[in-house]
Amino acid sequence: MGSIVLRSLSVLLGLFFIFVGILKISNYISKDLHKDLRKEYVKYSKVFPFAETFNFKIPSKWYRRTVGALEIIFGAALAFAPTTIIKNGANICLLGLTLMAVYSHYMVNDHLERTAPALVFLFMLCGRLVVYYQVQRREADKIEATANGFKQE
Repeated sequence: MGSIVLRSLSVLLGLFFIFVGILKISNYISKDLHKDLRKEYVKYSKVFPFAETFNFKIPSKWYRRTVGALEIIFGAALAFAPTTIIKNGANICLLGLTLMAVYSHYMVNDHLERTAPALVFLFMLCGRLVVYYQVQRREADKIEATANGFKQE
């Protein structure tokens, strides 16, 4: 990872998802936010997208805890993993979780102020992948230009 923008996005997004995951699992940071999330996940578990497909009902407590744990794991990988393949894998997994959050907000008819944070972080995760692609492309172009420079001599 050669770009300061890419590193900054990775660390900041990773820390954000660690924070949000802790809020979902524990009331250590904020009892009020944790209580609110518990109420919201009761609604979200009813619109879980694979419930009808696999004919099962997911308990809201385990849905919230699973999402929170995955956010902590993937957030830590995005922020602190040494390799870009792990960071990009975590980015894609967090994109999936965020898409599920947007879907859940839409299905329960949440207002924009409840949906907006999920949309913002969805776009930021997409932006991180775009920045990664641009950095990789720039490095590949430099290597190609250097290789062509040696061939011309």
